[in-house]
Amino acid sequence: DRYRVMVMSWPDGTANNLIERWDRSPGSVVWAADGAALYASADNMGNHSIFRIDPADDMVSAVVTRHTNKNPKPLPDGRLLFARDSLVAPVEFYVLPAGGGEPEQITHLNDARLATIEFGEYRQFSFIGAHQDEVFGYLVYPVNRDPTKSYPLAFLGHGGPQGSFDDHWHYRWNPQIYAGHGYATVMIDFHGSTGYGQDFTDAINGDWGGAPYEDLMKGLDDVLRRHLWIDPERMAAAGASYGGYMINWIQGQTDRFKALVCHDGNLDEYMAYFDTEELWFPEWEHGGPPWENPEGYRRHSPVEFVEEWKTPELVIHGALDYRVVDTQGLATFNALQRLGVPSRLLYYPDENHWVLKPLNSIQWHEVVLDWIDQWTASTTE
Repeated sequence: DRYRVMVMSWPDGTANNLIERWDRSPGSVVWAADGAALYASADNMGNHSIFRIDPADDMVSAVVTRHTNKNPKPLPDGRLLFARDSLVAPVEFYVLPAGGGEPEQITHLNDARLATIEFGEYRQFSFIGAHQDEVFGYLVYPVNRDPTKSYPLAFLGHGGPQGSFDDHWHYRWNPQIYAGHGYATVMIDFHGSTGYGQDFTDAINGDWGGAPYEDLMKGLDDVLRRHLWIDPERMAAAGASYGGYMINWIQGQTDRFKALVCHDGNLDEYMAYFDTEELWFPEWEHGGPPWENPEGYRRHSPVEFVEEWKTPELVIHGALDYRVVDTQGLATFNALQRLGVPSRLLYYPDENHWVLKPLNSIQWHEVVLDWIDQWTASTTE
């Protein structure tokens, strides 16, 4: 769960770790035009930042920090070209001046489209979560929020779990969809998330339902305490992949949500090992194969708490998902139906771990919003 920058001498082929002291995991690396430095992008405190690495002394310094900044391209004149997006803007190209300073936007490919869209304001926040660590998240306000009204909440959980719900324009899980639909939207980077140091990322190992769940609940409590205009009786939670697992875990741990949405999430971690095409991952996360450490799988498996399920849940799955196979989604739906819990199944025979086809995506959003609207509707308006 960590990438390092390695430099290999030539021609003898000796490789050395250039940045062992740097506690981030770079996603792209490129040499400066003069070969005197490297530029790398990495998740960083709820953003995706660009850093300059000096090979001479292994010093790392951030050159572009806020929002999501990727694919740095050093130019011959010392400037830095890169791509940037955020929670309110899709990707455009920017240039950082040679001497540093404020990046200049040089493309405006999406200006006409954005001019017709209203966005919700957003704020990053932090609180004390599991292990007494500081945990970060984002709150996106409903579009054109009326301060005299109360609003429902959409609570989104990211996948991975080694990932981040950062300041990023997402084409499948865009919180502005919910903000535009009248929801306050919250995303929390629980233990296991990237960009907060390797210890924070590794803290989820063997503890899938422990610290991450504690972070989510404490973060939700913090948001509700600070924002009294959010109605705690009108909350829905949704997630995909690990986020879908967490929805099924939440189902057996609390009834504070009025509706749940599970996209491609596991029900039974023990059986999921035998289903998935990615065996190294559960062995790393749960401490070996299940026949050697069955308790490592069952301890945090949602199926162990299925008798507690009572919250209405929408289950979504793709038939071509080989990471979290469709039998996990079908089993989740079967359990909900047999328990008499209000539930619905949306099944895509032509999608994999993601919903990629445009018309399917439109339907996906319509069904999800209809489901959470149904269960979070105000009884006084």
